[in-house]
Amino acid sequence: MNEILNLKNAFKTYGKTQVLKDINFKLNKSEVISLLGDNGAGKSTLIKCLSGLEKFDKAELIINEKKVNLKNYDIKNARDLGFETVYQESSVGLEQEIFRNIFLGREITNTFGFINIKKEQEVSMHLLQNFLGLRGVGINPNSKVSSLSGGERQGLAIARAIYFDSKVIILDEPTTALAIKEVGKVLNFIKTLQEHEKSCILITHNISHAYEVSNRFIILERGEIKADIKKDDISLIELQSKLLTIQNEYQ
Repeated sequence: MNEILNLKNAFKTYGKTQVLKDINFKLNKSEVISLLGDNGAGKSTLIKCLSGLEKFDKAELIINEKKVNLKNYDIKNARDLGFETVYQESSVGLEQEIFRNIFLGREITNTFGFINIKKEQEVSMHLLQNFLGLRGVGINPNSKVSSLSGGERQGLAIARAIYFDSKVIILDEPTTALAIKEVGKVLNFIKTLQEHEKSCILITHNISHAYEVSNRFIILERGEIKADIKKDDISLIELQSKLLTIQNEYQ
């Protein structure tokens, strides 16, 4: 079975405002899904709940065919189950060395329990060269993250998730405020996820970016799923029109 995630009957309320209303969707292995919708549609709340940062009021969450106890579901539990969330900028510490950033909170230790810095640096160099494609003498594991471009920082966060064998990588607006060349790098990183048999949930306001890398599109409006469409069934122009039509219905 290819299904890696199945979310059923999910609700979330803040005060008197119902932010998520009976959300149901599935995510398959090696699939990229884009969550689309205007501000306030519920996209960010949904991924916060899936990543363990927030809790659903009510839901049934099944991961790898096993029902999750949502009472104990937090960021650590989500990470242990294979979920990694990459937020714009905040996913990397700019003034940290690259190798420390990759292994923060999940350090490699030797038999005596001490951090194995040499091993961390070796792994970091492998990721820099073979995932980010950085082979020049100017970048090494001891370089500050701030020495990387915006696209490379996003790539570093994605590479970190792959190294720690995350099964589902959630990307929150990864191309925001990036130059065109940097956007291309990030989109290429997303495409490589499927080569690593990883699944991805992408949040973006850029429909063109979503269409380039996604297998399926879920459109949310006011906390409800209004459409769940396979890429094979819709063109980019049709997707843009569909999204606009749904948004106009609720103006």
